[in-house]
Amino acid sequence: METKKRVITEEEREAQRVFARQVAERIAGKEQKACVVTYGCQQNEADSERLAGELVAMGYTMVSSEKEADVILVNTCAVREHAELRALSITGGYKHLKEKNPDLIIGICGCMVSQVVRSETIKHSYPYVDFVFGTEHLWRLPEMLYAAMVGGRGFYPNVGEAVVCEGVPVHRESSFRAWVSIMYGCNNFCTYCIVPYVRGRERSRRPEDILSEVNELVRDGYREITLLGQNVNSYGKEFGDECDFADLLDRICAIPGDFIVRFMTSHPKDASRKLIDTMARNPKVAKHFHLPLQSGSDRLLGEMNRHYDTDTYRELVSYMREKMPDISLTTDIIIGFPGETEEDFADTLSMLSEMKYDMLFSFLYSKREGTPAARMENQIPESVKAERMTRLLALQEKIAEEKSKKEVGKVLRVLCEGESKNNPSKLTGRTEGNKIVLFDGDIARKGTFVKVKITEGAAFALYGEIVD
Repeated sequence: METKKRVITEEEREAQRVFARQVAERIAGKEQKACVVTYGCQQNEADSERLAGELVAMGYTMVSSEKEADVILVNTCAVREHAELRALSITGGYKHLKEKNPDLIIGICGCMVSQVVRSETIKHSYPYVDFVFGTEHLWRLPEMLYAAMVGGRGFYPNVGEAVVCEGVPVHRESSFRAWVSIMYGCNNFCTYCIVPYVRGRERSRRPEDILSEVNELVRDGYREITLLGQNVNSYGKEFGDECDFADLLDRICAIPGDFIVRFMTSHPKDASRKLIDTMARNPKVAKHFHLPLQSGSDRLLGEMNRHYDTDTYRELVSYMREKMPDISLTTDIIIGFPGETEEDFADTLSMLSEMKYDMLFSFLYSKREGTPAARMENQIPESVKAERMTRLLALQEKIAEEKSKKEVGKVLRVLCEGESKNNPSKLTGRTEGNKIVLFDGDIARKGTFVKVKITEGAAFALYGEIVD
């Protein structure tokens, strides 16, 4: 499907503000609450913060429980079937909420319903859902919500526009960590991936708009800013030589203030030496690189349409470690891609042993209808995938534990995130290398940088004590 980039005009934004005022008038004097339920990646989380921003601007109070809400929005994911089925299951559970409160408004949005088949499923099997909208219509929430209030059900499928919309209000989950989307969409068409079909082609925000957003965040005291894109390394290609991703990082780091910058996700084929050099010389850029490998088999990388081989990947990692010896490296691995042999999987294990990742995110291949890989022969049985996953995780746990033990005795700068969910007696935070650290301390430290001396290293976390 051909996708055309379109920047939303000020006139269109003003039309949405008119709808927002009409919604606000209809709920004036009532205690109206809204809940946004999010599945999927950090980009979905960033989108949900904008949906919540619109709702707050219209007069809603955000709540975490759907049972309390007068408006429920479900922002869905399509990367794996499990995420889709879970979202559909949760949506099915809202039927009884609608029966108890006929005025409840339910909207489903995001990547899952950007697929026609899923949108049609919602339309015909979930009659209590009031409106459904694809990813390119997020900026139209006031209009769609108002239409649901006065005119019944509405369906807003993607129509092939790659939209960029500035000026949407944001209701951030954190007061010290922020997502900043710098671009949207993807041009890579990896054979297993649905993203280009549901989020459209790549389009970048103007650098001045990004810098304005980051400046405001720094003024408001945010300490960690994560730049988001399906492939951040492709940022700015449509601008020619004006500003690429490395240039954008340089310009962000020039903003005065005590903060660090992270970014995700990167594609190895576009990770340039210029970018690595920029990271190395800028102390504000976290020395952590998430570099998805996906497979250690060159044959499978070709089948995946990844546009690099393992030798190219090795050279890239070698240059990173030459320029930043302490850099933390994480990756993604897909297990059970169609046709994956035991030899292919052994190549993946070999790359893990060689690269020695600090952490990895591993996924069982999930067939996505509409992608080339879904039509490939030799689909791998689930039992084989599960057995390979067990071996992969066992190897990675050993590697991660060895790497963590090397951190013992070091004093690391940690952004304190507050109490640990799994161990409330401890504070938790992350190092510049994105490693989890547990330590004792005052909750007042939340949202600040602290120095922690590492006393113990485990596979999935470090333990330490604050040193002043």
